[in-house]
Amino acid sequence: MSGSRPAIQESAERLARLLERAALKDGRAFAELHTLTQNKLRKTALAVGVSPGDVDDILQEAYLKIWRNAASFDVKRASGITWLCMIVRNTAIDAVRARKLPTSELDEALLSSIPAETSGGEKFDYTRAEPVAASALARLSEDRRTLIALAYIDGESRASLAQRFGVPVGTIKTWLRRTIAALRHECLAAVVET
Repeated sequence: MSGSRPAIQESAERLARLLERAALKDGRAFAELHTLTQNKLRKTALAVGVSPGDVDDILQEAYLKIWRNAASFDVKRASGITWLCMIVRNTAIDAVRARKLPTSELDEALLSSIPAETSGGEKFDYTRAEPVAASALARLSEDRRTLIALAYIDGESRASLAQRFGVPVGTIKTWLRRTIAALRHECLAAVVET
């Protein structure tokens, strides 16, 4: 048992050196770091609940974050493997949450603005409603259309959207709520006009 302690210490030091070199954008060091850690980080992602089919995408995103943020690694705060696992774990959690994101805001807005039946008992005409919805979406500003698409079509998390747009998560939630309300208002107004 005591013989494994120096090996563990040596491995931790090697990983710290590779991270230091990766911070200087040393591609060879990063490739070696990838080779040394990919199995451990794969297990970390799977432990979070990422499906085996998605794990490679999660790892690619995590390694990109590691490459970009290697300079922020501080050996005094955590070991290299702990830091790497934290990045993979957080990336995996974001991905799992994004896939489970409730679209209740959008669903509620759509359901409240599109009746299942008309007052005469006939089924709702989705063919007629589609251009109304498309027109309302087209009148949104480009950034709001992008926000809606990323949130409700691509399933991007609120945290990820906040980072992408450079604003707090609360602001993203407010923008989404207001944009959905505006879409609902436009769709209802168009239905009333016809």
